[in-house]
Amino acid sequence: MSDAQQPWLEQPEIQQPQLELPERIPFWGYNDLLLFLGLTPVCLLLGYALVKLPLYLLHVHPAVQVEEALPEQLLGYLFIFGALAAIIRQGYGRPFWASLGWTQARLRYGLIAGAGMVTALLVVVAANLIRLPDTANPMTDLMSTRTAILLMAIFGTTVAPVCEELAFRGFLQPLLVRSFGAAPGILLAALPFGLLHYQEYGNSWRHVLIISAAGAAFGAMRQATGSTKAAALMHAAYNAFFFAAMLSDSKDMPQTW
Repeated sequence: MSDAQQPWLEQPEIQQPQLELPERIPFWGYNDLLLFLGLTPVCLLLGYALVKLPLYLLHVHPAVQVEEALPEQLLGYLFIFGALAAIIRQGYGRPFWASLGWTQARLRYGLIAGAGMVTALLVVVAANLIRLPDTANPMTDLMSTRTAILLMAIFGTTVAPVCEELAFRGFLQPLLVRSFGAAPGILLAALPFGLLHYQEYGNSWRHVLIISAAGAAFGAMRQATGSTKAAALMHAAYNAFFFAAMLSDSKDMPQTW
């Protein structure tokens, strides 16, 4: 009788090949997005309190409002991205910057900055076509002096583009692109970016439309290059165009940064 006909003999197990599932990109999900959105107002309030309270206790009144507003926002950003770093590092054991696409761009920096300038010029044309309102608003009130404009220019071409692009094009956009595809994901990420500036510009829907369009351009750069750093540089160049116009006392430039 052969071995195959002897049931008491153990047959060797056949190892089934293990199929590895492709890694989900991005690796975070909508639960992480909701957590981030919930922590954001808390972080901003904390930054506000840490600046406002000492000034109140010491009876210090900054000469211009921006000297108080910018430290508040800077601290808020630090807390926000500290929270996001904790979500990425503690939740997934991944590096913060690389996970959000802060990588070398596949284009020369000069071309990226040039794209930001071209976007700014197109925005000027679009602003005139839709008759963007040129009335007083919280943003114009914040930049009431040349010193305030200069401080805002420094912040608006360094800290603000980096933080906004990390949040909208580094964290939010990849999640939406994964769910809905490239073009819808870019547009869906650009809309809340525009809405973020709604109150700043006197509740103007035209400003939301224009800034959302600029955000879509930054998103297209992020998608094309795979680099959030490229989107931030483009955003910084875009902002620099308008701040340079303001510092040169140009009266015809819309405020759309």
